[in-house]
Amino acid sequence: MCSLAILKLQLKYHVGRWDVNPGVVLDALQVVAEPRRREILRLVWDQELTAGDIAGRFDVSFPAVSQHLGVLRDAGFVSVRREGRTRRYRADRKALGPLRPMLERMWNEKLDRLTALIEEEG
Repeated sequence: MCSLAILKLQLKYHVGRWDVNPGVVLDALQVVAEPRRREILRLVWDQELTAGDIAGRFDVSFPAVSQHLGVLRDAGFVSVRREGRTRRYRADRKALGPLRPMLERMWNEKLDRLTALIEEEG
């Protein structure tokens, strides 16, 4: 069984917000399917960042990054903390449910491939 099918089964049987509506499974996968949103999650996985800090790491406009942050926030995948006029974003790992290990595995595999490429070069 492919990993996407396994993930859908895990989501289907996961206790919590995933059981509210069958469409939530597809919606959650659609949210993290977008590469920039996955990268935003990676950036705020272990630290809080402002929207400006996040936008500075992309080659798209601030409004585009803000829109991605809005999608992640609406899905409950990032939390927002206001500090004066500044908003600080951080991944909500618990809200990601069974998507969390999938994302972590994906990021680790990319790092492993990069390490292998560097070792081949050196």
